[in-house]
Amino acid sequence: MLQHTRAPARLSRSRETEANMKQVRFRDPAGAVRTGEWHGDAVSFAGDRYDLDDVDVLPPTDPEKIVCIGRNYADHAAETDSQVPDRPLLFLKPPNAVAGHGDTIDPPAGKDRIEHEAELAVVIGEQSRHVSAAEAMDVVAGFTCLNDVSNRDDQRREQNWVRGKAFDGAAPMGPVLASPDEVPEDASIELRVDGDLRQGGTRADMVFPVPELIAEITTYVTLEPGDVIATGTPAGVGALEDGDHVAIEIEGIGTLEHDVRMP
Repeated sequence: MLQHTRAPARLSRSRETEANMKQVRFRDPAGAVRTGEWHGDAVSFAGDRYDLDDVDVLPPTDPEKIVCIGRNYADHAAETDSQVPDRPLLFLKPPNAVAGHGDTIDPPAGKDRIEHEAELAVVIGEQSRHVSAAEAMDVVAGFTCLNDVSNRDDQRREQNWVRGKAFDGAAPMGPVLASPDEVPEDASIELRVDGDLRQGGTRADMVFPVPELIAEITTYVTLEPGDVIATGTPAGVGALEDGDHVAIEIEGIGTLEHDVRMP
């Protein structure tokens, strides 16, 4: 199982993030976990700069839970011959599902259909309960990229989707935490496998936008600092194969990349 250091008790938008700098968590060459600044080809912390080859980029948060949204894009609901829900369709991924930028994920063995789902992910910045849609963005620490990797073989056979959605490495995310101000309301969301475009959509296509999702979720579930909401995927979900290289690019955030190794 992939191991990561826990998030701090509270995630807040630092002065760097407020200035539209992207936060990155990484393990430096000495083995210390740092939260610094992303430069595309390098990261920095407290005046020290490191090439990406010299550090391990970690997920931008280490959540207690990931609350996922099903069928939040009408085009994805249509491609699965499903109805758009009349309220957000919620399911969970646990901490063991978290993987990071540059990781290689190992889905369960012996499955015929492991699929990718590119998603905008919301990272929560403070303990949140009964948050209204009008105040929802006040509890958001930032946005990142996430792949809701799905085991369709088992998902189609069960109602709670534990085997289908909660396996180790089923939620690669990263590489950075971007301020909400950096991510346009119509930000583009694209996924490529080995360079070929598979998914394309925009944040504006969501059936339930981010503030409505936060209001609905916190009616039932207390969100803790570092928790994640995966907001759903646009059309174009498809099968992954051994050796695939996945790249999810979201406007204003950057590109999450990871590899796939089928057991």
